[in-house]
Formats: sequence, C-alpha cells, structure tokens
Amino acid sequence: MFALFIYGFSNGGPAGLVYGYIFCWIGTVATVASLAEMASMMPLSGGQYHWVSILAPKSCAKFLSYITGWLTVIGWQAGQASVAFLCATMIQGVVVLNHPDYVPERWQATLILYAILAFMLFINTFLSRWLPKIEGLVLCVHILGFFGILIPLVYLAPHGSAKDVFTTFLNEGKWQTDGLSFFVGLVTGVVSFLGSDSACHMSEEIINSSTVVPRAMIWSIMLNGVMGFALLIALLFCLGNIDDALTSPTGFPFMEIFVQATDSNSAATGMTGVLLFMIIAAEIGVMATASRQLWAFARDNGVPGSKYISRVHEPTGVPIYSIVVGTVVSLLLALINIGSTAAFTSIVSVNVAAFSTSYIIPLCLLLKKRLRQDPVKDKIHWGPWQMGPVLGPIVNIIGLVYSIIAMFFSFWPAVAEVDKVSMNWSCVLFAGVLLFSIVFYIGWGKHAYRWPIVDPIKRQQ
Repeated sequence: MFALFIYGFSNGGPAGLVYGYIFCWIGTVATVASLAEMASMMPLSGGQYHWVSILAPKSCAKFLSYITGWLTVIGWQAGQASVAFLCATMIQGVVVLNHPDYVPERWQATLILYAILAFMLFINTFLSRWLPKIEGLVLCVHILGFFGILIPLVYLAPHGSAKDVFTTFLNEGKWQTDGLSFFVGLVTGVVSFLGSDSACHMSEEIINSSTVVPRAMIWSIMLNGVMGFALLIALLFCLGNIDDALTSPTGFPFMEIFVQATDSNSAATGMTGVLLFMIIAAEIGVMATASRQLWAFARDNGVPGSKYISRVHEPTGVPIYSIVVGTVVSLLLALINIGSTAAFTSIVSVNVAAFSTSYIIPLCLLLKKRLRQDPVKDKIHWGPWQMGPVLGPIVNIIGLVYSIIAMFFSFWPAVAEVDKVSMNWSCVLFAGVLLFSIVFYIGWGKHAYRWPIVDPIKRQQ
C-alpha cells in the first residue's frame, strides 16, 4: 500500500485513500469469502479454473475453464515479476535517500530484480521444506514491524487535522469529476489486497484443506486489512509537507514522510527496511503460489511443455520445473524494463485485470447455481465452510460487483491527458493475451486440455 501510495493520493487525496481503502477492503472480504466457499467445496491447487470446470454448464465448461486457467497463470506470473520489480525500485529509493547524488538507472533495477528472483528461487527449492517455519518467522516480523512503523509515526511526527484527512479530496489527474478521480485512484487499495486466492493454490499440500484453507484466507484478509488501515490513517495524519513527499527523488512519497516524521535519514531507512523485508517475504509466497498454480494447469495439459512443467521433484515433492519456468518468465519480462519502464509497468499491471477476471467467472457461476438452486454436477456438495442460502448470495454479489469495478478501472491511466509514456497500455496487452489464449485453445487446447485430472470428490474425503 505504501509503495503505491502516490497513485491513490494523486487521484483521491487523503479522503479518497481512506474511503477507497474501506471500499476495497469490504469488496475483497466479500470476494475472498466467496472464493473460500469454493475452496472448501473443491480444495484443488488449480483454484479458479478447476472450480469453473465443475460449476459451468457442460457445453462450455472446458472452454471457460481453460480461459480461466490462462488468466490465473498470467495474473500470478505478472504478479511475481511486479513484486520483484517493486523491491528493486525500493532498494534504489533507499540508496537515493542516503546518497542524493546517486542517479537510478533502469538496467540497475533489472539486475537487482534478478538478484531478488535468484534468492527467491533458492528459498523455494533448496529451502522448500523450511517454508512453514520461514512463514512463521515472517508473521512475527510482520506484527512487530507494524508497531515499529506505527509508533514512530504517531509519536514523532506533527499531526494534521481530522478535517484534512477525512474531507480533503485531490484530483491531480485532471479528471472531469472528483468521483471519477476517486475510482481511478482505487488502484492503491486494489493492489494492496491482490492475490487473495493464494492459499487455495496450496490446497493439495495441506492436511484438512477444505477447512484450513478457507479459514486462512478469511483471517489473513481480516488481519492485514486492520493493520493496513491503521498504518494508512497514521501516515495520512503525519503527511508533513505534501509537495516534498510527492516530488521525493526516491520515487516513493512514504520515504520522505518517514524522514519528516523522524528527522533522520537513518530512522527512515530502518522503517523502509521493515517494509522492504515484508515485500521480499511476500515474494517468497508469491513464487510458491505462482509455481503451484502453473504446475496444476500443466498437470491438466493446459500450457505448452506441460509434460515437463508438471513434473515434481520426487525427494522433496516440490514442482521445481514450474518454479524455474516461472522465474525465467519473470527474468525475460524484466528485460523490457531496460528499454522502457512504462512498457514493463503496463505488462505487470495486467495482473490486476487478470486476477479480477479469474474471480469474476467462478463468482458468476457460483451465484447462478445458488440463485437457481441448481445442484452442482459430479455430486460436489458444499464444504464445511459456507455462508448459507441468505448471506451467501449477498456476499457473492458484492464480491462480483467489486471485481468488475476493479478490473474496469485497472485499465485507466493516472491522468486524463495522456501521451505514449503516461498511457496505461495494460488494456491492449490484456486484450492481446485473452485473444491469444482463445486462439491457442481453438488450435491446441481444445484437444489437448484435460480437465480436471484430480477428482475433487476424492480430495474432500
């Protein structure tokens, strides 16, 4: 959230960030609750595309499942590259903070990104058996780091007024209305909660996953939502000089806010280090999830080279081939950044639309089954975690509407008057990827794709 602070602040201002965060939090909770129902009912690593193959009408189940699978693959692979890129640029920002004469270069960011991906690859392969303990350590740092940032901000920084925080809207993008500007700035809140389906892609490696996975999905979004909102409010009350923050040479306004709050570059570096650690730790989970999702889709022969990508390293039970393939994809995407940061940013921003669409399709099908009281084919019944016949449809509709809004505004640029650099090209890229997946399905996937190989009924037993 802090790393993408400038987008929501420019389009929405302090008040827009507050209400936008609440809007995205509520929408994400509804979406996650709906996904959790399906994860409880069908605990499979493929997640969305497996659910679609079971919930959709037989006449179009294979096609919709295949397209959903590609969208999920694209979302997680682009997400893996974007998180690593964010880490790399934050490291450059810290260097600028402490050495003002340093001029960040795009090729340097790419090399830093390579180093981060190499480290993530090492952890997800050679240290894979230690992942649960590593994640436990990360959780402890996550909670301690929360207070390590919150307390200095609240205690040391001069505070603004509640009126400034809750009633001040900005429209730096020069959109026709403040309302439109608010929705364009939602990207800060949307990305903060992105990838909330991660736990379900680990389902086949978790004992009693039909119960454990839904609980993990719900509790993680609730806990992180509360902590994120507290930090957002603290940051907005401690803004200091807004112009200096927005024009910070680091490229990240929150670093300048930390400096103004603590009056110390060293303290600001330490606070930024906590955030950087958490984002790097998140990349560990992103790579693990992306690899499992790709592995599951390859197991169903959904991608080229499925025979190799679907292999599992026997001694460890880890899908090493899918981890390596995903890493190579991120390495290749990062080369684009050397030529144009705008082009690379557009590519990685596709993950918002891809994720949202991969949620929309199964949510529509689940809602249709619910409202028509249509029994799910293959005798798949509700899992131990469900919301019931009254609350369920309401939550499903809220999650569906939110996902549509998130997808639609993910294509909008930050400013009304655009040029080749400021234009958001993700809409073109997303359409191209979607068209490619359809053509690929007609030419190859229609005959080769097997859906799904794993029997969801047996997985529940």
